[in-house]
Amino acid sequence: MILDSKIPEGHISDKWTDYKDHLKLVAPNNRPKIDIIVVGTGLAGASAAASLGEMGYNVKAFCFQDSPRRAHSIAAQGGINAAKNYQNDGDSTFRLFYDTIKGGDYRAREANVHRLAEVSGNIIDQCVAQGVPFARDYGGLLDNRSFGGTQVQRTFYAAGQTGQQLLLGAYSALSRQIGLGRVKMFNRHEMLDLVKVDGKARGIIARNLVTGELERHSAHAVVIASGGYGNVYFLSTNAMGSNVTAGWKIHKQGALFANPCFVQIHPTCIPVHGTNQAKLTLMSESLRNSGRIWVPKIKADAEAIREGKLKPTQIAEENRDYYLERKYPAFGNLVPRDVASRAAKEVCDEGHGIEANDTNEGVYLDFSTEIQNKGKQTAYAKGNHNPSAEEITALGKQWLEEKYGNLFTMYQKITDENPYETPMKIYPAVHYTMGGVWVDYNLQSTIPGCFVAGEANFSDHGANRLGASALMQGLADGYFVLPYTVSNYLADEIRTGKISTETQEFADAEKRVKDTIDTFLNNKGSKSVDHFHKRLGLIMWNKVGMGRNEAGLKEAIAEIAALKEEFYKEVNVPGSADEFNPQIEKALRVADFIDLGQLMAMDALQRNESCGGHFREEYQDSEGETLRDDENFSFVGAWEYNGNDISKEELHKEELKYEFIKIAARNYK
Repeated sequence: MILDSKIPEGHISDKWTDYKDHLKLVAPNNRPKIDIIVVGTGLAGASAAASLGEMGYNVKAFCFQDSPRRAHSIAAQGGINAAKNYQNDGDSTFRLFYDTIKGGDYRAREANVHRLAEVSGNIIDQCVAQGVPFARDYGGLLDNRSFGGTQVQRTFYAAGQTGQQLLLGAYSALSRQIGLGRVKMFNRHEMLDLVKVDGKARGIIARNLVTGELERHSAHAVVIASGGYGNVYFLSTNAMGSNVTAGWKIHKQGALFANPCFVQIHPTCIPVHGTNQAKLTLMSESLRNSGRIWVPKIKADAEAIREGKLKPTQIAEENRDYYLERKYPAFGNLVPRDVASRAAKEVCDEGHGIEANDTNEGVYLDFSTEIQNKGKQTAYAKGNHNPSAEEITALGKQWLEEKYGNLFTMYQKITDENPYETPMKIYPAVHYTMGGVWVDYNLQSTIPGCFVAGEANFSDHGANRLGASALMQGLADGYFVLPYTVSNYLADEIRTGKISTETQEFADAEKRVKDTIDTFLNNKGSKSVDHFHKRLGLIMWNKVGMGRNEAGLKEAIAEIAALKEEFYKEVNVPGSADEFNPQIEKALRVADFIDLGQLMAMDALQRNESCGGHFREEYQDSEGETLRDDENFSFVGAWEYNGNDISKEELHKEELKYEFIKIAARNYK
């Protein structure tokens, strides 16, 4: 199979504009004749469905939640990037493009990333017009803050709930189209298979999660915007319902899955507390603007803290190791996520971890310096040039509360510790997946008519996503890319007419789904679905997690294959198919996670280099930094499904060519 990325010719700054100018169009009077299915209603899906509905297409939108407002996009806290240069600190479209390529360790497709940077400013204008309450400075202009991997302020934010506010903006646009009848919303429905007719995507089989009924839905094109696959690790920052089923089903129908081993570990999560924990909680990366990360220099101090004999506030300044500031002075606490995560693991592996959990893993995120600095600045601005220590502290805390108040409240509710008084405890956790379904420049998969948007595709983040870029990509794909590229595809479909669901292809797809469900329900196993999901998560975290090596990856591949065999023999799924049955939902999703987990280990094993979130312990320099192999591994690894035995999947390579930037060692020192 030859992968045609369809990257247009021309200068990087002109590619997208010239390409749009020559795409085929569908006339407004023809759009009501065409049906489009959108699976997922997070930022990518909601913005795509709203935009396509606004254009006049008939859209069916599906989500497994009870409302699009429940999509996991609401969990994004810190902000959204855009190259508007409001702070006049040197930002530009090119700099956002370059930072994204560099942050992804030179493993992203150049043309897609530049397009993302180009449209970033339009996203902010769109969202402001929708009423998204972005933070503003004293003069009323939109405010910005910094995020990891950059030296400029380009992140627009709405306190610590940016994702939620952006989703409400997209949801308002979607709701307008639902009210006009252009979008038909299917809540509590889950896509369980893709239907192809003559090689083209022509519909889906969905399960009504309330009644259990299987439904056939046809369309002239299908858009998958179902998010990432971080829950393959069981414990992650993802919502517990987040899954890979939609992406994996189209993979089994012929869509290649690209770079599955590229997983992001986020450095600022509340540490694992106990073995019965079901998910992890993210603390926004925006906190790294104001917090300083440290561990005790003396191991005995760390041990005393873990034993409850010492408080972090009792550790003298000279006995604190601000290890990111020490190792990466140019970026300090704002190094990219993969760098910060590995550094935290390194100091904890050396015995300096501060959390009293099974692995003694945790570091501090301390706001005391910021409280003092901002307190003095605020006092001075108020005309008090000789404030007392108490006044400084009070004003500093007030400043923090205005910036991050909801995040601090959330942390205190979860941990019962006041982060204004004592440092936050944080540790890296699985957060985002850069890998996903392979798409070309049009965001179309290797299945004609099947498009993939947002985190569900692989296209923009390389081996490591910069903070505040997930929201940017989701809205860029939905608002500013898919309306053009899907229309280009649909221009040849205006004479097709309504697509019937009473065909053999739909019957076969429905039978595949029904047979799978019946297999689980009729199984006489003795173990729960969660039993297997937790075991898969342990294999993935320990051997396909922050640190990977050849021996561990080979063990993981074998262990997951054995787990799959045991899963199908021993899993117990109670209840019936024709009712509300969350255990059926879980079983179907975990089956897909098991297959994907094995593929992730295979992908990590073949990539004999370290880059971004993929850290092979055999490939590091003397200071523990990643060693890329640009000569042999500057490619997208796209896998083709070849049946139930995942070890038979075939690897295809899309060469990455950089014409407009210079590849260099990634240095944040």
